[in-house]
Amino acid sequence: MKIHEYQARELFSAAGLPVPDARVARTPAEARAIAAELDVPVVVKAQVLTGGRGKAGGVKLAADPDEAEAAAEKILGLDVRGYIVEKVIVAMASDIATEIYLGAIVDRQSRSVLLMASAEGGVEIEEIAKTNPAAIIRVAADPATGLASHQAREVGFKLGLDWPQVRQFDSIARKLVQTVVDLDASLAEINPLIITPDGELRAIDAKVNIDDSAVFRHPDLAELRNPEEETGPEREARENGISYVNLDGNIGCMVNGAGLAMSLLDVIQLNGGEPANFLDVGGGANADQVRTAMEIILDDPAVELVLVNIFGGITRCDDVAKGVVAATQELSRTVPLVVRLVGTNEVEGLQILEEAGIAAHRDMVDAVRVAVAGVTA
Repeated sequence: MKIHEYQARELFSAAGLPVPDARVARTPAEARAIAAELDVPVVVKAQVLTGGRGKAGGVKLAADPDEAEAAAEKILGLDVRGYIVEKVIVAMASDIATEIYLGAIVDRQSRSVLLMASAEGGVEIEEIAKTNPAAIIRVAADPATGLASHQAREVGFKLGLDWPQVRQFDSIARKLVQTVVDLDASLAEINPLIITPDGELRAIDAKVNIDDSAVFRHPDLAELRNPEEETGPEREARENGISYVNLDGNIGCMVNGAGLAMSLLDVIQLNGGEPANFLDVGGGANADQVRTAMEIILDDPAVELVLVNIFGGITRCDDVAKGVVAATQELSRTVPLVVRLVGTNEVEGLQILEEAGIAAHRDMVDAVRVAVAGVTA
């Protein structure tokens, strides 16, 4: 779950990170009023769930309220990588002597919270990793105990900070790692973490991604979900307990089990096809979920054929078959359907499909080849 910078700033501030004052404006007039209240030079920043705001003209400095109003007027309505800016933040501007990148992510390979830092702040970490990977300092923190002070200080010295700055960095780095742990975040990032001419460290940007699987533990964070983060089908899938990711192909896929779904995507591509989505109805899918999944898949106009791949364990093949038949009878848009069905109550499921005139396969590769042939013929 992605959240806006202003929301991440609030979380950082609550965690004790040094975040300059910033407030949200939805109109140029509101931006002017905030700038007047802050009574200092400000920066006006687009609030969209993507990077590249600066390059797109979505970040502007303003010396006074008039300039803040003019900046907001230019930014509001701007298209940034397909996202239309509907709100901006007006934040206290800071003099910058040095910029540092600082981020913390969940690293499954090391089973840790990985702290990453670089003296090349203000640049996307992906770009640093591509052009100068040696510039990224990495240290693994145990999520049970957090980042140790000696680890944070070592990173600070490697960044070239002096002792007073290292002491500040120690506190900031440990709080950032703890933020990941406390919020069940997959990422918490400050880019840039700046050093002012007076030697003060400030987090002038904030980014937090929350693990969707853990949102149920944080009702307060669930309220931060942004409608623009999801398409209609993605929202419907989440609300119905279905895992769904839209892709660029034309073969709609409905599968039970994430591993089986990933395997299906690979087999489709190996046979010359392109999947239109990843969709996992889950291990205990029933007829209603199957019908909903079909509706979600067909909401994508690029889908020319639907491939159903079910290995019945907890999921019963007859329930899946009933859902497939109901979907074919109720959906407004019809496309060719290829079904692979095997497992619990397989005989009953195949009989239901046969009576409805739907051919089914027991072998996944056979089903995939038929599906690929169906969209390339």
